[in-house]
Amino acid sequence: MSYSHLNIIERGQLEALHRLGWSCRRIGHELGRHPSTIARELARSGGKKSGTYLASSAQEASRERRASSTPIGKYTKELAEELHEMLKETWSPEQIVEKRRSEGKPFVCFKTIYRWLYRGRLRARADVLRHKGKRQKPMETRGRFLVGTPISKRPREVHKRTTFGHWELDAVVSSRGKSKACAATFIERKTRLYMALKMPDRTAHSMEVAFGVVLSQYPRGTFQTATTDRGKEFACYANLEAVHNMKVYFADPYSSWQRGSNENANGLLREFFPKGHDFALVTDDQLADAIRLINNRPRKCLGWRSAHEAFMDELSHLA
Repeated sequence: MSYSHLNIIERGQLEALHRLGWSCRRIGHELGRHPSTIARELARSGGKKSGTYLASSAQEASRERRASSTPIGKYTKELAEELHEMLKETWSPEQIVEKRRSEGKPFVCFKTIYRWLYRGRLRARADVLRHKGKRQKPMETRGRFLVGTPISKRPREVHKRTTFGHWELDAVVSSRGKSKACAATFIERKTRLYMALKMPDRTAHSMEVAFGVVLSQYPRGTFQTATTDRGKEFACYANLEAVHNMKVYFADPYSSWQRGSNENANGLLREFFPKGHDFALVTDDQLADAIRLINNRPRKCLGWRSAHEAFMDELSHLA
């Protein structure tokens, strides 16, 4: 049931009827208000004791009460500074809130963080927020090959993300006409740990070298399968299977959703190096810093743990 406060017109009518000696019930019936509302209004303004009721004084007193009843809110300079630091780490408002909640720290609703940003109450600007949504992409026309094990033969546990050590691979390129430099990207399906390594070009040899460098950093069992698209850089799949004792599966043509984790992570990397950026100008430190920020964000799909925390936990079980 909706409720509205008495306005100055109703208070003026109340004053006139009260002077005529009308009862609270009769006045309430006349104004379309509950008798208790009339009784409380008269008691609050001293009308019952003194026998007089002034609408102007009651209206002013009501305005003062409303002003003093405004909640202070949870905004503090200390909290704003902490939120600013986490926004600088490229965390979304929802990631910030859930991480603070899990750690038992004071938090506000993530919608409140958005409001504070748009109203300028935080030092960070609203343009630090990551954008959601897809943009239409041109059809890919580069060469493909139709060999290898299709994704339809990939074990069910890999699809369900119940076991560790299953990866998705791809390559992120520079703008056409700039340079051949690109980055080989890797993401573990269960923990969502994301890695990227610069390559001089998008060839099978460069991908094979990059894969060997990444795999050499982790213990045996970390890489069990890999799922890729049908790009020419993965023509080295037979060498990967033979040398590293793992199975490579190929997604269906024009089916990027079959490698959703990798596509999403590549989108996160593009926030640091947008399309049109030349990877030949990206230093190893810049790439490593971007990957660090991505892997240390709390993830909703991981119960608000970061990908780094989930990955290290799985590695400890391997050890």
